[in-house]
Amino acid sequence: MKKLPYILITIRFFIAPTVLLFSYLKGEESRSLILVLMYIGLLTDIFDGIVARKTGVSSEKLRRLDSQTDLIFWLSLGFSSYILNPELIKNEWTGILLIFIMEALCYIISIWKFGKETCTHAFLAKMWGLSLLIAFTYLIGFQEIGWAFYLAIGLGLISHIDVILIILLLPKWEYDVPSSYHAWKIRRGKQRKKTIFFN
Repeated sequence: MKKLPYILITIRFFIAPTVLLFSYLKGEESRSLILVLMYIGLLTDIFDGIVARKTGVSSEKLRRLDSQTDLIFWLSLGFSSYILNPELIKNEWTGILLIFIMEALCYIISIWKFGKETCTHAFLAKMWGLSLLIAFTYLIGFQEIGWAFYLAIGLGLISHIDVILIILLLPKWEYDVPSSYHAWKIRRGKQRKKTIFFN
């Protein structure tokens, strides 16, 4: 059981190139397979942290590995959406560019302040992940951009602002910080209660 979190992260890592491969094959069957892989990837993301905390193997190394694998996983789905629906993505380039800029800012500010990439696994970031799941379902499965896409852009902007605030508020680098409010409490020297199911 103690190796299971690493196995789940590895599965999600290898889903990324598989998604890109299916994207180039195109066709309705490929779209369906990509969606199946996306939902499997989400399940691995949910349970790797829960299992790690339950078995007592949650560590900086594991959570950083999880965080970077998440980035690769979601980027693969973003590129897949572009390969399958280039015109739809091109028409929404401003919102997508804004998210990329915000993501880069999170890394830049964290590395500048702590010498490490950000690894907050914040609550709003988790909500953004769910909104991405819905947006990619519409994009890849139904070739549509609608409310789900704009919700993902909006939540992405808010969640990145929250992460930046967490980084700026934390007196020292920490992983698994639920929100900027929790970072503010940590800055004031207050201990936060951790749970098996969330941070």
